[in-house]
Amino acid sequence: MLSLDSVVQLPSHTFAGAQKVGAGAGNSLGCSMPRVGLGVFQNEDAKPAVLAALKSGYRHIDTARMYQNEKQVSEAVKESGVPREQIFLTSKVDSKEHGVDLTPKAIDDSVKNLGGGYIDLMLIHSPLSGQKNRLEAWKALIAAKNEGKVHNIGVSNYGVKHLEEIKAAGLELPAVDQVEIHPFCQQREIVDYCKKNGIVVEAYSPLVRGNWDDTVVNIGKKYHKDPAQTLIRWSLQHDLEPLPKSANPKRVVSNVDVFDFELSAQDMKTLDALDRGKEGAVAWNPVDAP
Repeated sequence: MLSLDSVVQLPSHTFAGAQKVGAGAGNSLGCSMPRVGLGVFQNEDAKPAVLAALKSGYRHIDTARMYQNEKQVSEAVKESGVPREQIFLTSKVDSKEHGVDLTPKAIDDSVKNLGGGYIDLMLIHSPLSGQKNRLEAWKALIAAKNEGKVHNIGVSNYGVKHLEEIKAAGLELPAVDQVEIHPFCQQREIVDYCKKNGIVVEAYSPLVRGNWDDTVVNIGKKYHKDPAQTLIRWSLQHDLEPLPKSANPKRVVSNVDVFDFELSAQDMKTLDALDRGKEGAVAWNPVDAP
Protein backbone atom coordinates (compact mmCIF):
# COMPACT_ATOMS: atom_id res chain seq x y z
CA MET A 1 0.00 0.00 0.00
CA LEU A 2 1.41 3.38 -0.98
CA SER A 3 1.95 5.96 1.75
CA LEU A 4 4.04 9.06 2.36
CA ASP A 5 6.59 6.68 3.91
CA SER A 6 6.88 4.69 0.67
CA VAL A 7 10.36 4.56 -0.85
CA VAL A 8 12.02 3.42 -4.05
CA GLN A 9 15.41 1.71 -4.09
CA LEU A 10 18.00 3.65 -6.05
CA PRO A 11 20.28 1.53 -8.23
CA SER A 12 24.01 1.85 -7.80
CA HIS A 13 25.64 1.46 -11.22
CA THR A 14 29.15 0.92 -9.90
CA PHE A 15 30.57 -0.85 -12.91
CA ALA A 16 31.94 0.17 -16.28
CA GLY A 17 30.77 -1.54 -19.43
CA ALA A 18 27.49 -1.08 -21.21
CA GLN A 19 26.75 -4.79 -21.42
CA LYS A 20 26.02 -5.00 -17.70
CA VAL A 21 23.52 -2.16 -17.55
CA GLY A 22 19.99 -2.99 -16.47
CA ALA A 23 17.98 -4.35 -13.58
CA GLY A 24 19.10 -7.84 -12.70
CA ALA A 25 22.29 -7.44 -14.72
CA GLY A 26 24.81 -6.67 -12.02
CA ASN A 27 23.29 -3.60 -10.37
CA SER A 28 23.62 -3.42 -6.61
CA LEU A 29 20.93 -1.46 -4.82
CA GLY A 30 21.82 1.92 -3.43
CA CYS A 31 19.89 3.71 -0.69
CA SER A 32 16.15 4.25 -0.62
CA MET A 33 14.49 7.47 -1.78
CA PRO A 34 11.03 8.64 -0.67
CA ARG A 35 8.42 8.21 -3.41
CA VAL A 36 7.17 11.82 -3.19
CA GLY A 37 9.33 14.90 -2.72
CA LEU A 38 8.84 18.64 -2.40
CA GLY A 39 10.37 20.62 -5.23
CA VAL A 40 11.52 24.12 -4.25
CA PHE A 41 11.95 26.64 -7.01
CA GLN A 42 13.88 29.77 -7.90
CA ASN A 43 13.02 33.09 -6.21
CA GLU A 44 10.64 31.47 -3.75
CA ASP A 45 10.95 31.84 0.01
CA ALA A 46 11.68 28.16 0.38
CA LYS A 47 11.96 27.93 4.15
CA PRO A 48 8.24 28.00 5.16
CA ALA A 49 7.32 25.44 2.51
CA VAL A 50 10.16 23.11 3.48
CA LEU A 51 9.28 23.37 7.18
CA ALA A 52 5.62 22.61 6.43
CA ALA A 53 6.64 19.66 4.28
CA LEU A 54 8.92 18.12 6.88
CA LYS A 55 6.39 18.60 9.67
CA SER A 56 3.67 16.93 7.58
CA GLY A 57 5.75 13.86 6.80
CA TYR A 58 7.72 14.65 3.64
CA ARG A 59 11.25 13.34 3.81
CA HIS A 60 12.51 14.30 0.34
CA ILE A 61 13.40 17.89 -0.58
CA ASP A 62 14.57 18.72 -4.11
CA THR A 63 16.42 21.96 -4.87
CA ALA A 64 19.15 23.16 -7.25
CA ARG A 65 22.09 25.51 -7.30
CA MET A 66 20.28 27.58 -9.91
CA TYR A 67 17.46 28.27 -7.43
CA GLN A 68 19.81 29.92 -4.90
CA ASN A 69 17.96 28.56 -1.89
CA GLU A 70 20.13 25.66 -0.68
CA LYS A 71 20.93 27.58 2.53
CA GLN A 72 17.22 28.16 3.19
CA VAL A 73 16.60 24.44 2.77
CA SER A 74 19.40 23.69 5.23
CA GLU A 75 17.98 26.13 7.78
CA ALA A 76 14.54 24.53 7.49
CA VAL A 77 16.01 21.06 7.97
CA LYS A 78 17.76 22.16 11.16
CA GLU A 79 14.68 23.92 12.53
CA SER A 80 12.34 21.03 11.70
CA GLY A 81 13.73 18.79 14.41
CA VAL A 82 13.79 15.87 11.99
CA PRO A 83 17.17 14.09 12.14
CA ARG A 84 19.24 14.81 9.03
CA GLU A 85 19.74 11.12 8.34
CA GLN A 86 15.97 10.74 7.94
CA ILE A 87 15.82 13.40 5.21
CA PHE A 88 16.71 12.88 1.55
CA LEU A 89 18.20 16.04 0.00
CA THR A 90 18.66 16.52 -3.74
CA SER A 91 20.46 19.34 -5.52
CA LYS A 92 21.65 19.94 -9.07
CA VAL A 93 24.75 21.32 -10.77
CA ASP A 94 23.92 24.07 -13.26
CA SER A 95 25.10 23.71 -16.88
CA LYS A 96 27.31 26.80 -16.43
CA GLU A 97 29.27 24.85 -13.82
CA HIS A 98 30.19 21.86 -15.96
CA GLY A 99 33.86 21.03 -16.41
CA VAL A 100 36.92 19.45 -14.83
CA ASP A 101 37.46 22.33 -12.41
CA LEU A 102 34.03 23.93 -12.13
CA THR A 103 31.91 20.90 -11.22
CA PRO A 104 33.94 19.73 -8.18
CA LYS A 105 33.84 23.28 -6.80
CA ALA A 106 30.08 23.46 -7.34
CA ILE A 107 29.54 20.15 -5.54
CA ASP A 108 31.67 21.24 -2.58
CA ASP A 109 29.75 24.51 -2.37
CA SER A 110 26.40 22.71 -2.37
CA VAL A 111 27.55 20.30 0.34
CA LYS A 112 28.51 23.32 2.45
CA ASN A 113 25.26 25.18 1.70
CA LEU A 114 23.17 22.16 2.67
CA GLY A 115 24.76 21.82 6.07
CA GLY A 116 27.98 20.00 5.38
CA GLY A 117 28.55 16.30 5.46
CA TYR A 118 26.89 14.93 2.34
CA ILE A 119 24.11 15.27 -0.23
CA ASP A 120 21.80 12.30 -0.80
CA LEU A 121 21.39 12.84 -4.55
CA MET A 122 23.29 15.20 -6.85
CA LEU A 123 22.08 15.69 -10.40
CA ILE A 124 23.36 17.35 -13.54
CA HIS A 125 20.58 19.92 -14.05
CA SER A 126 20.55 19.80 -17.85
CA PRO A 127 22.57 18.64 -20.87
CA LEU A 128 22.84 22.18 -22.26
CA SER A 129 26.61 22.53 -21.77
CA GLY A 130 27.43 20.22 -24.69
CA GLN A 131 28.83 16.69 -24.85
CA LYS A 132 32.38 17.36 -23.65
CA ASN A 133 31.40 19.48 -20.67
CA ARG A 134 28.52 17.32 -19.52
CA LEU A 135 30.69 14.18 -19.63
CA GLU A 136 33.33 15.97 -17.56
CA ALA A 137 30.62 16.99 -15.12
CA TRP A 138 29.40 13.40 -14.92
CA LYS A 139 32.91 12.14 -14.16
CA ALA A 140 33.13 14.75 -11.39
CA LEU A 141 29.87 13.46 -9.89
CA ILE A 142 31.23 9.91 -9.98
CA ALA A 143 34.35 11.09 -8.16
CA ALA A 144 32.26 12.94 -5.56
CA LYS A 145 30.25 9.78 -4.93
CA ASN A 146 33.41 7.73 -4.52
CA GLU A 147 34.66 10.32 -2.01
CA GLY A 148 31.42 10.16 -0.01
CA LYS A 149 30.41 13.77 -0.66
CA VAL A 150 27.24 12.60 -2.40
CA HIS A 151 25.55 9.26 -1.89
CA ASN A 152 23.78 8.95 -5.25
CA ILE A 153 24.21 10.64 -8.61
CA GLY A 154 21.91 11.28 -11.52
CA VAL A 155 20.82 13.64 -14.26
CA SER A 156 17.91 15.88 -15.14
CA ASN A 157 16.40 16.75 -18.51
CA TYR A 158 18.43 14.01 -20.22
CA GLY A 159 17.01 12.43 -23.34
CA VAL A 160 17.90 8.95 -24.55
CA LYS A 161 20.75 10.39 -26.62
CA HIS A 162 22.40 11.87 -23.53
CA LEU A 163 22.01 8.67 -21.53
CA GLU A 164 23.45 6.62 -24.39
CA GLU A 165 26.37 9.04 -24.47
CA ILE A 166 27.26 8.09 -20.88
CA LYS A 167 26.98 4.41 -21.70
CA ALA A 168 29.17 4.79 -24.81
CA ALA A 169 31.85 6.49 -22.69
CA GLY A 170 32.04 3.37 -20.51
CA LEU A 171 30.83 5.26 -17.44
CA GLU A 172 28.32 4.14 -14.85
CA LEU A 173 24.75 5.11 -15.65
CA PRO A 174 22.78 7.57 -13.52
CA ALA A 175 20.63 6.29 -10.67
CA VAL A 176 17.97 8.87 -11.59
CA ASP A 177 16.75 10.91 -14.57
CA GLN A 178 14.49 13.78 -13.53
CA VAL A 179 12.37 15.08 -16.40
CA GLU A 180 9.12 16.94 -16.95
CA ILE A 181 6.31 14.37 -16.89
CA HIS A 182 2.55 14.70 -16.53
CA PRO A 183 -0.41 13.45 -18.60
CA PHE A 184 0.16 16.12 -21.27
CA CYS A 185 3.90 15.42 -21.70
CA GLN A 186 4.64 11.78 -20.87
CA GLN A 187 8.18 11.40 -22.28
CA ARG A 188 7.45 7.76 -23.10
CA GLU A 189 10.70 7.09 -24.97
CA ILE A 190 12.77 8.34 -22.04
CA VAL A 191 10.68 6.48 -19.46
CA ASP A 192 10.90 3.22 -21.41
CA TYR A 193 14.67 3.57 -21.79
CA CYS A 194 15.13 4.27 -18.10
CA LYS A 195 13.03 1.31 -17.04
CA LYS A 196 15.00 -1.00 -19.32
CA ASN A 197 18.29 0.30 -17.94
CA GLY A 198 17.51 0.41 -14.23
CA ILE A 199 17.22 4.20 -13.96
CA VAL A 200 14.62 5.67 -11.60
CA VAL A 201 12.43 8.36 -13.23
CA GLU A 202 11.50 11.46 -11.25
CA ALA A 203 8.72 13.71 -12.55
CA TYR A 204 9.07 17.45 -12.21
CA SER A 205 6.18 19.81 -13.01
CA PRO A 206 3.76 16.95 -12.25
CA LEU A 207 1.03 19.53 -11.58
CA VAL A 208 1.35 21.12 -15.05
CA ARG A 209 1.84 24.47 -13.29
CA GLY A 210 -1.88 24.59 -12.64
CA ASN A 211 -2.81 24.40 -16.33
CA TRP A 212 -5.53 21.81 -15.82
CA ASP A 213 -8.28 20.92 -18.26
CA ASP A 214 -11.77 19.65 -17.60
CA THR A 215 -10.72 16.01 -17.94
CA VAL A 216 -8.37 16.23 -14.96
CA VAL A 217 -10.86 18.25 -12.92
CA ASN A 218 -13.76 15.89 -13.59
CA ILE A 219 -11.79 12.73 -12.85
CA GLY A 220 -10.67 14.25 -9.55
CA LYS A 221 -14.26 15.04 -8.56
CA LYS A 222 -15.15 11.34 -8.82
CA TYR A 223 -12.72 10.67 -5.97
CA HIS A 224 -13.38 13.93 -4.07
CA LYS A 225 -9.85 15.03 -4.92
CA ASP A 226 -8.54 18.23 -6.45
CA PRO A 227 -6.62 18.27 -9.77
CA ALA A 228 -3.21 18.40 -8.07
CA GLN A 229 -3.94 15.29 -6.04
CA THR A 230 -5.29 13.54 -9.12
CA LEU A 231 -2.13 14.29 -11.10
CA ILE A 232 0.20 13.17 -8.32
CA ARG A 233 -1.76 9.94 -8.00
CA TRP A 234 -1.40 9.42 -11.77
CA SER A 235 2.38 9.76 -11.42
CA LEU A 236 2.56 7.27 -8.57
CA GLN A 237 0.47 4.69 -10.40
CA HIS A 238 2.89 4.94 -13.31
CA ASP A 239 5.78 4.17 -10.91
CA LEU A 240 7.14 7.70 -11.27
CA GLU A 241 8.53 9.73 -8.38
CA PRO A 242 6.65 13.07 -8.45
CA LEU A 243 8.17 16.32 -7.16
CA PRO A 244 5.28 18.78 -6.78
CA LYS A 245 6.33 22.39 -6.19
CA SER A 246 4.52 24.88 -3.99
CA ALA A 247 5.53 27.84 -1.84
CA ASN A 248 2.17 27.65 -0.04
CA PRO A 249 2.46 25.54 3.14
CA LYS A 250 -1.21 24.51 2.96
CA ARG A 251 -0.81 23.29 -0.62
CA VAL A 252 2.37 21.47 0.33
CA VAL A 253 0.37 19.42 2.81
CA SER A 254 -2.74 18.86 0.66
CA ASN A 255 -0.69 17.78 -2.35
CA VAL A 256 0.20 14.51 -0.65
CA ASP A 257 -3.31 13.60 0.46
CA VAL A 258 -3.17 10.95 -2.25
CA PHE A 259 -2.77 7.67 -0.42
CA ASP A 260 -6.42 6.93 0.37
CA PHE A 261 -7.61 6.35 -3.19
CA GLU A 262 -6.58 4.74 -6.46
CA LEU A 263 -7.44 5.84 -9.98
CA SER A 264 -9.32 3.19 -11.93
CA ALA A 265 -7.77 1.57 -14.99
CA GLN A 266 -10.23 3.48 -17.19
CA ASP A 267 -9.41 6.82 -15.57
CA MET A 268 -5.70 6.13 -15.98
CA LYS A 269 -6.33 5.33 -19.65
CA THR A 270 -8.30 8.57 -20.06
CA LEU A 271 -5.47 10.61 -18.53
CA ASP A 272 -2.89 8.75 -20.62
CA ALA A 273 -4.79 9.79 -23.75
CA LEU A 274 -4.07 13.47 -22.97
CA ASP A 275 -0.43 13.10 -24.05
CA ARG A 276 0.63 15.76 -26.55
CA GLY A 277 4.31 14.90 -26.57
CA LYS A 278 6.73 17.82 -26.61
CA GLU A 279 3.87 20.21 -27.35
CA GLY A 280 2.41 19.42 -23.95
CA ALA A 281 5.47 20.61 -22.02
CA VAL A 282 5.01 23.56 -19.66
CA ALA A 283 8.65 23.92 -18.53
CA TRP A 284 11.94 24.29 -20.41
CA ASN A 285 12.22 20.53 -21.17
CA PRO A 286 15.65 20.57 -22.92
CA VAL A 287 15.71 16.81 -23.54
CA ASP A 288 16.60 17.35 -27.21
CA ALA A 289 19.67 19.51 -26.53
CA PRO A 290 22.58 18.74 -28.92
